[in-house]
Amino acid sequence: MSRPVAFLFAIAASCALPLAPAVAQDKAALPSVDVSGNSQRDSVEKSYRKMLRGMDLFERQRPTMAPTATLRFRVLQRKPGVNLQDLELAILARDIEIPIDVAPDRTFTLPRDRRAEAADAVVSPNRRRLTMTWRADVRTPGLPSNTRRLGDLRLECQVGMEAALVSNSPSWIVRLYDKLDTTPAYCNRKNNEYLFFADKPLFGVTLVAGNRREQLPAGRLWAGAFDDPGLRQDLPFCDCEMLVDRTYFLPLADTSWPHDTLVVFDFMDAPDAPR
Repeated sequence: MSRPVAFLFAIAASCALPLAPAVAQDKAALPSVDVSGNSQRDSVEKSYRKMLRGMDLFERQRPTMAPTATLRFRVLQRKPGVNLQDLELAILARDIEIPIDVAPDRTFTLPRDRRAEAADAVVSPNRRRLTMTWRADVRTPGLPSNTRRLGDLRLECQVGMEAALVSNSPSWIVRLYDKLDTTPAYCNRKNNEYLFFADKPLFGVTLVAGNRREQLPAGRLWAGAFDDPGLRQDLPFCDCEMLVDRTYFLPLADTSWPHDTLVVFDFMDAPDAPR
């Protein structure tokens, strides 16, 4: 399949779908809250405590999985027309508001604050739910821009699961996870379907460990579009809806691939791509 055809297939899968209807809320039934600043009702908030637990897991696992990597968190567009350029984030609880600096690439780090943790604070954006999604971002410095490290991505999955970052609706989660697999253990499950997002639209992904090279099958790209006849109906409920052409699954549980395995991306805009 040529790059343009694959690209159009992925784009069509993501853009030709109706948006999931917003769920109306009865304002009278909503409790009053005493926070200010960037919070808005129905925002896609995350638990500050759980994100701290993800940071703790990163520190525990880093020596063996990603010894020189750093951890940031990333927000990504989920719905058409959503502008994340001026995104504001804050740690919020009653009488607590701690602004978070968001980098131009929409990544950020979390400060540790005992008061906010004790108050069970949330990390809240000035965006409504279902407009954006979240991921951990674990990266070893010094790699080429089209290359990641498998140990980093394994740890990225574990941190993401521990921090409860995946912003999917119940119908999609039920298909992917069961009660035992909403924890980091899911990342070690054979044929897990934890979705990773590349920085740009993908044509292919290759694993490289020494002289061993293996290209991911098409079914492990683009949210599994080639192997899932129900994707068209399910995709509006997945946080990959707008970026399906960047998504891929990895053999995280296959220990024959060491942590130092390189994950090499062939992007749609590569110089050798047909025009």
